[in-house]
Amino acid sequence: MSPPTEFHASFLSRLSIRRYQIVSMDVNHEQQLQELESFQNHVSERFSDFISPSPSPPSDPFLSIPWLQNLLHVFTSCETEFNEVLLTTSQISKTPSLEKVFSEMLDRIVKALDICNAVVNGIESVKQSKSLAEIAVTALKQRPLCSGSVRRAKRALTSLLTGTNADVKDRNSSKRRTTSRSWSFGQRSNVGKNWSAGKQIQAMVANLVLPRGAEASGPAMPVYIMSSVMVLVMWVLVAAVPCQTSSVPVAPLQLPKHQSWASAAVNVQERVGEEVKRKEKRGGGLMDEMQRMESIGLSLMEFTERFRFPTEEEEEVEEEVDEMEEICRRMEVGLEDLQRQVRAVFQRLVRIRLEIVSVLDLNL
Repeated sequence: MSPPTEFHASFLSRLSIRRYQIVSMDVNHEQQLQELESFQNHVSERFSDFISPSPSPPSDPFLSIPWLQNLLHVFTSCETEFNEVLLTTSQISKTPSLEKVFSEMLDRIVKALDICNAVVNGIESVKQSKSLAEIAVTALKQRPLCSGSVRRAKRALTSLLTGTNADVKDRNSSKRRTTSRSWSFGQRSNVGKNWSAGKQIQAMVANLVLPRGAEASGPAMPVYIMSSVMVLVMWVLVAAVPCQTSSVPVAPLQLPKHQSWASAAVNVQERVGEEVKRKEKRGGGLMDEMQRMESIGLSLMEFTERFRFPTEEEEEVEEEVDEMEEICRRMEVGLEDLQRQVRAVFQRLVRIRLEIVSVLDLNL
């Protein structure tokens, strides 16, 4: 039997260790709360700045290429901040609920990677439409305007409007008809023929539930927030860029409006949702430049239908031809930059996935 003094010393040592563990747990919890608050504030500020930009310079048109690029900047900024949260999370003992939350996020990321690939392919299709618009512009700028130039413009415009699923007036019919979609997802596509971006979005939100109780102040909350931001951004891309999908959900997320970070994001979702509902576009294609190109294309198509040589109507379409040329000029650089940015988001999603896998491995 140990002497009383040795027993007393051993007891004090164990008590000291226990007190250290309790203090350490309190410090970790306090750090978690600080990280969570900082992350929520960051997301709120980034979305607030996005939807309420400074009046000078003027804000970019809604769903335009620069607007989409700014949205992706918001995502990458939130992702960078989320990585900081993961560093803190890696020091937390793993629990079954936390493992489930992270596993679900890993699944969402895989679906988001597929969507990024589909969006990159969709941008390629938009580039093809831009090329068709440029052919029409070149043909209609010929002076004097002859029947051959107008026929070239009409062929290009027919292909362009077929690609955007617009209503095209058949030359031999007085009625309007809805053309079939020709967005191409052929050999360059790395998703299956039956794959649907819309269904991927719906699957991403199937188990996305707001943490409650004790989980609301733990690591599950930043995972929920980042997952929501990811789904929102992927959904906007699918709505804006023609993707391989049967439909685009009007509003995929039930965001908690009472939370500051979500109230700003809700504004984005509602505006895009209204546009999706109003346009009823199959497979997306709400990008501002595409909408303008389609509208001008329809007007120029009507001109080619009634054109007879010789004509004195060249000046009638000059303004629209110039506007189409300006849209093409802006898209020339903008589409390349947007495509590059989507690829960068793809790489960031891969890194997030690796970080989460690392967190789960560290806590095994």
